[in-house]
Amino acid sequence: MTIHIPFDNSYAALPEGFYSRTLPTPVAAPSLIAVNRELAAILKIDLPKDDTELARTFSGNVVPEGAAPLAQLYAGHQFGQFNPQLGDGRAILLGETIGQDGVRRDIQLKGSGPTPYSRRGDGRAWLGPVLREYVVSEAMHALGVPTTRALAAVRTGEDVIRETMLPGAVLTRVAASHIRVGTFQIFAARRDGAALEQLYDYTVQRHYPDATDPGDLLQKVIDRQATLVAHWLSLGFIHGVMNTDNCTLSGETIDYGPCAFMDAYDPQTVFSSIDRFGRYGYTSQADMIVWNMAQLATALLPLMPDPEAAVEQFTEQVHAMPALIQSEYERRFAAKIGISDPRPGDKELVTDLLTRMHANSADFTNTFRALSDGTARDQFTDPAAFDAWATGWKSRLGDEPDPQALMRRTNPAVIPRNHRMEQMIAAAVAGDDAPFHRLNAVLAHPFADNPEAEDLRRPPTPSEVVPATFCGT
Repeated sequence: MTIHIPFDNSYAALPEGFYSRTLPTPVAAPSLIAVNRELAAILKIDLPKDDTELARTFSGNVVPEGAAPLAQLYAGHQFGQFNPQLGDGRAILLGETIGQDGVRRDIQLKGSGPTPYSRRGDGRAWLGPVLREYVVSEAMHALGVPTTRALAAVRTGEDVIRETMLPGAVLTRVAASHIRVGTFQIFAARRDGAALEQLYDYTVQRHYPDATDPGDLLQKVIDRQATLVAHWLSLGFIHGVMNTDNCTLSGETIDYGPCAFMDAYDPQTVFSSIDRFGRYGYTSQADMIVWNMAQLATALLPLMPDPEAAVEQFTEQVHAMPALIQSEYERRFAAKIGISDPRPGDKELVTDLLTRMHANSADFTNTFRALSDGTARDQFTDPAAFDAWATGWKSRLGDEPDPQALMRRTNPAVIPRNHRMEQMIAAAVAGDDAPFHRLNAVLAHPFADNPEAEDLRRPPTPSEVVPATFCGT
């Protein structure tokens, strides 16, 4: 008996030029690592208690009734270079559900075998990236960041070949949709006006029903992405691979490949092993999301009655985006230091703190959290540098009603630190999933003080530092 998922599929009703119908490739010996029962309830999926049945379904060995498995087609700029055809090379969309909250969401298997877009790849995922995405996406959700989520993780019982033989796994990902900037780019590049119009209509109906025209859609996506990236920056989060095929129209964070959170604050931090020139480093993310929106604008131009006349309008919209990001950035960072209503001068106060943090190798997350309990100076190699800043800060907080409460609900106590993630993955490869489950349990409550999880708050020792993160392909 298969798991009943109340599918209500709409993307599969689009013409087949948008995707390829593809079945998951069965695996040898699926075994369940985790299932997200809270998310399943939102999706109106009644999960059995039988782990074997769960593993069969979420590995792709059993396709639930009502599913319409397909691999989506899209293009994308990868590190600035346009690839005219990409697509889901190791992911298969099973279908969509309309949840208890009335929201339509995709259910997708990642690592479920080759598709017509695999480009000679095996279509599989190894255990490390699956667990990384599960932990980080659920942590981001708990932090209040718009994000895809993890419904299940399953071992396949098979090895995959990367630099060496590694255990395989499948992630079940849930998203508001998987419509990407690259989805629009492929039809614009092909000059397929009919498909572009259909995609526009579908996107508007699904995500922005009040959008009046392509320019309005562009503005709404710009607004969401500006807010999203400012939120990333306020948490010290680095996506690592902000290609246009990893940028959603829904405004969710998607594709947690070489992502990471900063430890010591350094605005030039880059983690991705393939980002040799820092294109997607910490501070570059604001510029890159503007660049991505420029590519979306270009793809939407053919939908305008007079594309040439629309160039000026779209250019103005994209050029106005940095100010939107900066405004949201200033609001979020003001809250991080206890200021609920920013005013002139607060930007300089934040900038001064960050400059001193960088010079003193202060931990990003722990410093901001410690502002609310009076121990932030302990994060500085030279505490006097903090003291010199704190005089003006404390004077400014005299006008705030409850700055400590604001800081405590804005600054997390715990994040998915890179060295803990690596330790968790190493343990799982050795067959021990306890660190994985512990991380998920603690990170579900990132703003809570948890005396039993103090070790997860500790920055890495020199020998534990993770200098680079890697894609899962």
